[in-house]
Amino acid sequence: MTIKHTLKLCFLLLIFSCSTQKVSKIEGKRLNIDEHIESNKAVEAFIKPYREHVNQDMNNIISYAPETYSKSDGELNTAIGNLMADAVFAESNPVFSEKTGKNIDFVLLNHGGIRAIISKGNITTRTAYEVMPFENAVVVVAMKGNKVNEMMTYLAKAKRAHPVSKQLQLTLTADDKIKSATVLDSPIDVNKIYYVATNDYLYNGGDGMTFFQPNEGLTVLDYKIRNVLIDNFKKTDTLSPKRDNRFIKLKN
Repeated sequence: MTIKHTLKLCFLLLIFSCSTQKVSKIEGKRLNIDEHIESNKAVEAFIKPYREHVNQDMNNIISYAPETYSKSDGELNTAIGNLMADAVFAESNPVFSEKTGKNIDFVLLNHGGIRAIISKGNITTRTAYEVMPFENAVVVVAMKGNKVNEMMTYLAKAKRAHPVSKQLQLTLTADDKIKSATVLDSPIDVNKIYYVATNDYLYNGGDGMTFFQPNEGLTVLDYKIRNVLIDNFKKTDTLSPKRDNRFIKLKN
């Protein structure tokens, strides 16, 4: 148990005890918080069964990784990024379809949102928390084709492996111009409405992704990206993500 968590618990216990008796005076003094502070044995004993229960849940094996996957293993698309974007599509589309009767067209996440590697070996619930420690949740944005084209321009200029699902294919020329951009194998139609799944951080302009607004509508799925990963990992014994041609740059 960390010092920070111990102090939080002590504060809550103090508040509870004060609520049951009249307090005439409260005094405080400054305490130096460092490695010399001893843990409180009573608090440790109280917390121990809860900590053990949480650790047991976090250490449950839910899948297996035959290789180590990192967000630095590719220029414009990575195995781990493709895995995450495809997982969001696979798990979120049924939820969105039930809510709206429509389907998600593709997914866009952000490279910086991948916070850890997936190491070769057993994958646990803890793995998902390490890869996605934030509370970001899935939202689906209704966007006209011209706004989707703005997204393609952003991706071409950023030249980063922002995760996109396999329904989107973007190809750049050797000098970073857009050669082709398709959704479900069709060119982007400026007059069509596309339903793009992303996270709430990006929807609100994170990573400079201002193209999500204005839009034609927003559907909040109340589904955290982390939970998406956990649900998706549980569906297969062994992960097999790959780099592919969903976002590439031609050499000539």
